[in-house]
Amino acid sequence: MTRDEIRQWLKTADEARLEELWLRADEVRRRNVGDEVHLRGLMEISNFCVRSCRYCGLRVENTGVVRYRMAEEEIMDCARQAVAFGYGTVVLQAGEDYGIERDWMAELIRRIKGETPLAVTLSLGERSEDEFAAWREAGADRYLLRFETSNRALYDAIHPPLAGRRSDRFALFHTLKELGYEIGSGIMIGIPGQTYDDLAWDIEIFQILDLDMIGVGPFIPHPATPLGRMRGTHAPPAGEQVPNSEAMTYRVMALARLVSPRANIPATSALATLNLAQGRELGLMRGGNVVMPNLTPQEYRAMYEIYPAKACIDETADQCRGCMTGRIRSIGRAVGSGRGDSPNRSRAVQSE
Repeated sequence: MTRDEIRQWLKTADEARLEELWLRADEVRRRNVGDEVHLRGLMEISNFCVRSCRYCGLRVENTGVVRYRMAEEEIMDCARQAVAFGYGTVVLQAGEDYGIERDWMAELIRRIKGETPLAVTLSLGERSEDEFAAWREAGADRYLLRFETSNRALYDAIHPPLAGRRSDRFALFHTLKELGYEIGSGIMIGIPGQTYDDLAWDIEIFQILDLDMIGVGPFIPHPATPLGRMRGTHAPPAGEQVPNSEAMTYRVMALARLVSPRANIPATSALATLNLAQGRELGLMRGGNVVMPNLTPQEYRAMYEIYPAKACIDETADQCRGCMTGRIRSIGRAVGSGRGDSPNRSRAVQSE
């Protein structure tokens, strides 16, 4: 699919054409990754962050956040709960928290891998090659790091770098791939200043990077941030600003499925935040094949407020599991079993 074709799909107002897009994406999904929906148990293990991202509620300048960092035994309790629930993967997510040290995380990964059959996915921000290597050696299977936007000027405007260090996530993807991780990335949709050309290039990059997982979601700024207060926004030419809407998110999910047929694509909690009644279901019907039920202990969930009004923060892990299972079955899909490794990664390994 060319960039011009992608742009046409992003901008079309023809509902009949969009129905064609949904059907194509769903069929490509069915043929390449099947009807199973894989459940990844999400643990938000720390809300400390050293970064100053201008939309995120965890930014270091936000003094209104009560900070926490889960203890090893709390995380292991959640991992055991994931096994009891039949999940194949746990996702350890945090802000860019350097209080999560290399050796501590390596030992935690070894425990999870030694005491459970779970795959371990990490989402801990930009870390050093030494840390990535140690965690991979300890048994980590996957790493998630969204590039957010391919427009470098826009990226720099909303992600101030740490002093003396320029952020280069594309270089980090190369490092992670060399180390043998399954690689997940993705973007935000509707960043102030993001054009349709930017977004079409983002989608083309999914294919170029040969990603194993693609996560996309709408831009939802936290009110206690510069972009939440609409300061420093960029104005693209008339008619070129991408909306941060539910409808545009589905278009991007569907197009991601068409350009990366074998990738795992989650229907995210942000979709449920925009449409609690059926956001995840529609995401699964428009290219998605993964959901991430939350295992984070209830006392921490409200503190992990990247954006406001997150869906389902009052649910227990058991309630979340039951709700997700019911939603999957309601659209005629099956709950997946096993680790749910990326078919894209499996093919790459076989060809080596």
